[in-house]
Amino acid sequence: MTLEIRKHGRVGAEILGVDLAKGLTADEFAATQAAFAEHGVIFFRDQAIDENQHIAFAKQWGEININRFFAAHPHYPQIALVVKEPEQQHNIGGGWHTDHSYDTEPALGSILVARELPPQGGATAFASMYAAYDALPVTLKERIEGRHAVHSARHVFGSKGAAYQAVQDNRADGRIGNSAAADVLDDPVHPVVITHPLSGKRALYVNPSFTVSIQGLSEEASKDLLLELYAHAIKPEFQEDFHWHPGSIAFWDNRATWHYAYNDYHGHRREMHRITIEGGPLQ
Repeated sequence: MTLEIRKHGRVGAEILGVDLAKGLTADEFAATQAAFAEHGVIFFRDQAIDENQHIAFAKQWGEININRFFAAHPHYPQIALVVKEPEQQHNIGGGWHTDHSYDTEPALGSILVARELPPQGGATAFASMYAAYDALPVTLKERIEGRHAVHSARHVFGSKGAAYQAVQDNRADGRIGNSAAADVLDDPVHPVVITHPLSGKRALYVNPSFTVSIQGLSEEASKDLLLELYAHAIKPEFQEDFHWHPGSIAFWDNRATWHYAYNDYHGHRREMHRITIEGGPLQ
């Protein structure tokens, strides 16, 4: 097989001609890494990897982050379970966000493997923060240049995280837990606009789930500016849906994209396995 990179609509790229069960050669990894940096999310189809191969693929990219809040795979603690049972109403990830922006050194990315899918529905939307930044009006770019934002996990995963009812419901059924760990986390500060460490592109780095304020502004002015940025970032021209099939894998860059899991398959089971890879400081 010969590796081929094919654009996936407005956001992302599909990597064809590789077998992740066998691992990537040095040349294949270099091409895949370049596509990951350029497009912000990459997709693989028709793969058949087990948990050990999932872990091995993740380790090619960096150290694995052991998730503090999601239920872990019973035999592989490196793998976080993203599950919705037929009787459950709320899903995990059902709002625009980027993983781990609440960490001092945010995650590089997350690799999600489809294990059990509903007969229809359950797609994941991705939004490019490269494209969102590039399309900002000049005056808005000037307003956010050099600014920093505060991110937090406490209002979502903490013991007082009642801001998100879905999280509370997921906690009640065991899918999310460890609120004590969230309660003691510091709230890190990251640039509102970052320069991606691999691509060199500029990207908008705030998100509706974990960004709580912009430094140096009043509470009202911070809220208004964030809402203006969010309204811009979710425009359809910056988005693309990924429709899952058996053997599908998505690997998104948390520094360049947002994602949103559709909750449109009530009465059916969906099980996904997620590994998140450690990142580093943002500039």
